[in-house]
Amino acid sequence: MNHSELSSHNGHHRKLQPIGEILVGKGLITREQLNTVLEKQKEIPKRLGEILVDDGILTQDELNCALAERLGVEHIGLAEYNVDSLATNMIPEKLARRYGAIPIKFLDENTLLVAMVDPTNVFAIDDLRMMTGYDIKPAISSAEDIFSMISKIHRMGSSVDEELEDDDFVGPEAAASVDIREVASEAPIVKLVNGVISQGVDDAASDLHFEPQEKELVVRFRIDGVLHEVMSVPKRMQAGVLSRIKVMADLDIAERRIPQDGRIGLTVGGRPIDVRVASMPTVYGEKIVMRLLDKGSVMLNLTDLGFSEKSLTRYESAFHKPYGAILVTGPTGSGKSTTLYATLNVLNSKEKNIITVEDPVEYRLSGINQTQINVKAGLTFASGLRAILRADPDIVMVGEVRDKETAQIAIESALTGHLVLSTLHTNDAPGALTRLTEMGIEPFLTASAIECVLAQRLARKLCSYCKEPFQPSDEALRQNGFPLEALGQNITLYRAKGCPRCNKTGYKGRVGMYEVMLVSEAVERLTVERKSADEISRVAQAEGMVSLREDGIQKVLQGLTSVEEIARVII
Repeated sequence: MNHSELSSHNGHHRKLQPIGEILVGKGLITREQLNTVLEKQKEIPKRLGEILVDDGILTQDELNCALAERLGVEHIGLAEYNVDSLATNMIPEKLARRYGAIPIKFLDENTLLVAMVDPTNVFAIDDLRMMTGYDIKPAISSAEDIFSMISKIHRMGSSVDEELEDDDFVGPEAAASVDIREVASEAPIVKLVNGVISQGVDDAASDLHFEPQEKELVVRFRIDGVLHEVMSVPKRMQAGVLSRIKVMADLDIAERRIPQDGRIGLTVGGRPIDVRVASMPTVYGEKIVMRLLDKGSVMLNLTDLGFSEKSLTRYESAFHKPYGAILVTGPTGSGKSTTLYATLNVLNSKEKNIITVEDPVEYRLSGINQTQINVKAGLTFASGLRAILRADPDIVMVGEVRDKETAQIAIESALTGHLVLSTLHTNDAPGALTRLTEMGIEPFLTASAIECVLAQRLARKLCSYCKEPFQPSDEALRQNGFPLEALGQNITLYRAKGCPRCNKTGYKGRVGMYEVMLVSEAVERLTVERKSADEISRVAQAEGMVSLREDGIQKVLQGLTSVEEIARVII
């Protein structure tokens, strides 16, 4: 439906005012900002509103309010809306997802109010009218709210409260006499486990923790790098829930004294999910952790990860070289693999033979040969890397440098004409050079082979809907390393507040902070002389390297994250 059709559809006959003019008229943006974005729109194939939200000039709510005014429809914030469940079930999940639409209320006996991402879509409105038998009145809501609501309405499984009323559960006194497989396959247990996994996928959790306590089984999700308790399951259901997961992962359900690990292949909402399962004994029973990996082929973009323009230019100058080693460093869960995958996406072409050896293969990349290590079968990083070098590679990616043998082969490969990408566990970029020396690699080899070291961290992004501005004191800024002289007076920062869209945390999503160290002649000389990481860092910063903390401060000033997050993730 084009805009004039929508106006006619709603009983209005008026020419629609450009959205930019409405935003200027409402005082949400200035005329200068509008002109700047209109120029930017010539280079970026995005809608004007999208660019304004991406650049942090507008919030999604502000944009939706303006669009609603322009189109003559209602703007509804679904997070706080009292939705009619009878209405929401009028259309199947597949159709709701295809059209980004969900019925939320019966306005009268003939009319259904439908929240839509795009209320100008005439085909969607006509399809919904035919399917439901009701006249459709469209309203506008954010895509985030709509898809979150669709997931909640159509989610597998029931709540724990509903499960408790079921008589199929076996009480503690009878548990010993019942086959554990029978308990694990009871429908309520299956629904509960499926529901937890489905919720974890919907909430973009990286790990699901099932933790036996004295009187309950606690379920926690790691979302954006931080654990949140989501539910507690009654103790009498513990054996069934844990055994169900072990059956799914093909683990030995009779063995509870030693750690085990396995894998599950699932499809959740049409998306293939690879689940790694690890169990370990604790005093109250087995703790199980499920790591969720989206197996779908992904196109990761370096520009979407949070690089500043300067850091990205420096990093690109290194990985576009025909040979040499590039190391990405940081603690577990800092997004190192994601950065390497995004780099391989840039380098991927039909002229290059790219081979990886990983543990595990987290994402499937089209056109790249990916190898999964298998220690039991004798395929380690070192043996896998040796095999790769016999397969005529142009670019090699090693999941992690864990030992001297792997490091030695990787360094030698970089010196013999291959581009080698890998990860290493160090706190900052200069520390990678000294770490390799400590592992037993000769400093002159390290200095010659390594082109660039990228250190990174992931901080949670402030929720764009509820973050609140405040003016910090000069003392607080000074304590956190902000350059007061360069920034001037009356600096506005943002802090977490919390709303239904971010589960009251104040944060949604993550943004990367990066420290890109190019190995110059001066850095090479210091490495060969076995100088400390601090000395190397001083020289690298003099040559233009932006430290992790400085990059973090820039992200805080841009309103992307908070001072507290920088303090949490950067030492």
